[in-house]
Amino acid sequence: MAKPLLKIQRYFRRKPVRFFSLILLYLTAGSLVFLHAGFVGDNGPGARGGRDSLIASEMGSWASSDTRGLGLMSRVFKEKRRSGRRFGPPWMKKTRQEGQGMVGRGRDYTSNWNRALKGRNAKDLDDGRAKYIGCYIDDTQKRALRGVSFFDYKKMTVFRCQDNCAERGYMYAGLEFGAECYCGHKIQAPNVSESECNMECKGEKSNVCGGPNRLSIYRLELSQESARRYGSAIFKGCFHRPDNVTLALPFSAVIQNMSVDKCVDMCTEREKSLAVLAGDRCYCGFPTPLFSLHELEDEGMCLNRCQGEEFESCGNDKYFVVYQTQVQDNRCMDRHFLPTRAKQLVALASFPGAGNTWARHLIELATGFYTGSYYFDGSLYNKGFKGERDHWRSGRTICIKTHESGRKEIEAFDSSILMIRNPYKALMAEFNRKYGGHIGFASQAHWRGKEWPEFVKNYAPWWASHTLDWLHYGRNVQVVHFEDLKRDLFTKLKGMVEFLGLKVSEDRLLCVEGQKDGNFKRSGLRKLEYDPYTPEMRSNINELIRTVDAALKKRNMSGVPEEYMPR
Repeated sequence: MAKPLLKIQRYFRRKPVRFFSLILLYLTAGSLVFLHAGFVGDNGPGARGGRDSLIASEMGSWASSDTRGLGLMSRVFKEKRRSGRRFGPPWMKKTRQEGQGMVGRGRDYTSNWNRALKGRNAKDLDDGRAKYIGCYIDDTQKRALRGVSFFDYKKMTVFRCQDNCAERGYMYAGLEFGAECYCGHKIQAPNVSESECNMECKGEKSNVCGGPNRLSIYRLELSQESARRYGSAIFKGCFHRPDNVTLALPFSAVIQNMSVDKCVDMCTEREKSLAVLAGDRCYCGFPTPLFSLHELEDEGMCLNRCQGEEFESCGNDKYFVVYQTQVQDNRCMDRHFLPTRAKQLVALASFPGAGNTWARHLIELATGFYTGSYYFDGSLYNKGFKGERDHWRSGRTICIKTHESGRKEIEAFDSSILMIRNPYKALMAEFNRKYGGHIGFASQAHWRGKEWPEFVKNYAPWWASHTLDWLHYGRNVQVVHFEDLKRDLFTKLKGMVEFLGLKVSEDRLLCVEGQKDGNFKRSGLRKLEYDPYTPEMRSNINELIRTVDAALKKRNMSGVPEEYMPR
């Protein structure tokens, strides 16, 4: 035995090139096997449809990720249809379902989850906010969860998905392929073995986020009904018939056995953001000045049972029931740099945590122009804030984000929009951002440790001095309170656009109202269950509020909103 080994040893000593050639062949063979597995995973019964709109924006995410990126590459280039779409009204679905096996579109598998729970302990199942249900089949043509969806190929976590679904009023949250989040009110697919949900979350390697065409689904115990929904549609209310209904809602059809589902499906197929029910007639369109959805009527005026669903209201000839579909209103999505360089610099100034990023989102949609920043944040740039890379003095953006409060920095701007938020909310929002990212959360250890008291001690005085400095040194300052903007977005945002010297487009403003949250709204699912402010903290902050209120009134402006004031 020793002689053959000795011969092999001598052979490779004489021929090192052959040795390295064998290693290269071995590695190549292993790579081919791995690549083959990635393609085979895509060709199963749940082969996925497309997300080609995500290719450009997410290219950096999967290109820099681990070797699973190869599988993702094969998935991306096979895509042909948008993943979040609804595929036609119910009466058109039957023919597509024939011969497609047990995963029928109309079936509800919500209660069929006992098998999925085997092998999981109580800690895995229930953390007080969400309960794990199991691993389920998913398919582009027959989604298990048919509400909203979003993707993050770098930082997806279980909590982030749960938070986003709960904030939008959904009952279930599902994670797929390590980076995709789907929401819904019922599960419409069968469950499968836990071993098929085997991909780690992109944002937390310790947790599982589904698999290829497989959803890890959670039931949201603390789901906040912030909006009434029917499936994936948001109930907007009861409204009086517009004077010129044909012009206000250009598409309509009479539907036999009318139901909310049928009208929503029809308007979704026609890519309209509003589904409007008027008895047996369904109207589709977008919010316009002719039908702005600003004058809400009592819901009792719309009571009229749908012919196709006993417990649904379909409105009547005079009062319409309105739902917002999942179709994106593209009238306000185009954004560009300014065609000519601005001669004046406008600041969008705020204390951190006061809603600056949200205000930028609203301004960009309302004006069609990018906003800039005194800083550079790569995560904001990747989310679509393209002005982030421009130097703040470039003059190519409509206004400049800044948290600065020194005299020299303030006087560098010709005018400013000053965002102010209740300090109790602003401090908590900034603490969450500091320790959890733009839409993440600080951990309990941070809240209960020394970080929070130290943060309040240093940042609370800055909240007041920031506002006082801008009121003192700023030229042509328009104050916007975060809470007022939330309450009356149309009016306040219109005033901001006018302050920026631009002509107001009411169609764009109405479009913004339909997608006001953007990608940076922090969910309320993980709110603290206790008050983090001590009596001493409150005493100090209340005194700062009174100081800011007096400074505003001294400038002949309205003081802080009533909810700021100590009680």
